[in-house]
Amino acid sequence: MDTGSTAWMLASTALVCLMVPGLALFYGGMVAAKSVLNMIMMTFGAVALVGCIWVVYGYSASFGDSMGGAGILGDVTEFFGLSGVIKDDPKATIPLSVFAAFQALFAALTAALICGAISDRIKFGAWMAFTGIWVTLVYLPVAHWVFAFDGDDVVGGWIVNELGAIDFAGGTAVHINAGAAALAMILVLGKRIGWQKGTERPHNVPLVMLGAGLLWFGWFGFNGGSALTSSNAASVVVLNTFTATCSAMLGWLLVEKLRDGHPTSLGAASGAIAGLVAITPSCGAVSPLGALALGAIGGAVCALAVGLKYKFGYDDSLDVVGIHLVGGMTGTLLVGILATSDAPNGVDGLLYGGGLSLLGKQAVGAFAVLAYSFAVTWLIAKALDKTMGLRVRPEVEQEGVDVHLHAENAYDLTHSPTTTPTPEPAAAG
Repeated sequence: MDTGSTAWMLASTALVCLMVPGLALFYGGMVAAKSVLNMIMMTFGAVALVGCIWVVYGYSASFGDSMGGAGILGDVTEFFGLSGVIKDDPKATIPLSVFAAFQALFAALTAALICGAISDRIKFGAWMAFTGIWVTLVYLPVAHWVFAFDGDDVVGGWIVNELGAIDFAGGTAVHINAGAAALAMILVLGKRIGWQKGTERPHNVPLVMLGAGLLWFGWFGFNGGSALTSSNAASVVVLNTFTATCSAMLGWLLVEKLRDGHPTSLGAASGAIAGLVAITPSCGAVSPLGALALGAIGGAVCALAVGLKYKFGYDDSLDVVGIHLVGGMTGTLLVGILATSDAPNGVDGLLYGGGLSLLGKQAVGAFAVLAYSFAVTWLIAKALDKTMGLRVRPEVEQEGVDVHLHAENAYDLTHSPTTTPTPEPAAAG
């Protein structure tokens, strides 16, 4: 047992856990004041439900021995209820229990990312039902494809082992997966009432900036912890994660300045997240200069991509498609161009003489996840819409989902005391 690596993984797990309130605040600040609690509740609700699923069968489906050796899904009975995970394995570098906790947060956050695309208009019960079904049918198989490495007498997923695509921390399994699912949900759910009429402005931009800062901080654990060891690899990943985020923010702001005439704080926050998304699959494959280039490209491309919803008419409330799907695709594909063998992954991309082979593998992995996630999510959403119904009533949407679905308001600005204070007696004379 490597105590240093174990300590790093425990710290990384805590850092990733901080991304939960970070995401809730980032999303919550971008919606109207009448919807902020619902946005936060959908984030925390998804995390709670997925955490329970992960213990029962989620970890086993993702990291169990591949059923039939096909590389499609892990054996759901192998670690059912996390049996065997808490035993001390003297041959392990880190405890299996900390790895299980670390990966549980990956699953939970991936599901939570989707809710940003469908704010203001989905029933909370329908969202929770969707989350449970989606994680089971979409996230767990894809996580097995991407994260489950072959081992001694253990067969893992087809993307990481048979195809040999590089995804260090989840560009495909997390961001492309969530972005494609968000697009499918948007198409089934429909547009918000009053969309494109000025009603969807963020109610609290400082809250958005705070959430982005917490996400940036937690992302060092998200990417760095994926090295699974306290080593040079983790250090390079942390460096690249910071570097790409900086250049992505500048890339987004430059697009805003050229396109709109002014850089915005909302753009800075969104650019930072776009850079974090883009560097996630590539953080172990590129040099610091490569991270700078990748971040700048990712920030600029995502800034341009968020405008596609107006051109094609899909209501992606908080730009989950524009940032996570497009950013995940950008970062995953650029591995095939910018990867260098000097980095921890040890593979050269096109610019370093590696040819087109790696780029081809990256494209196959990325588009396979996109197609599978979109198709299955669309079917899940359609089935739920036909049975329990996905969308709230029009009057609920217009008056605010917070008060109707949760019987709460985020900001009690009209509260007055129930009793009138007794006035001071008049002074004698």
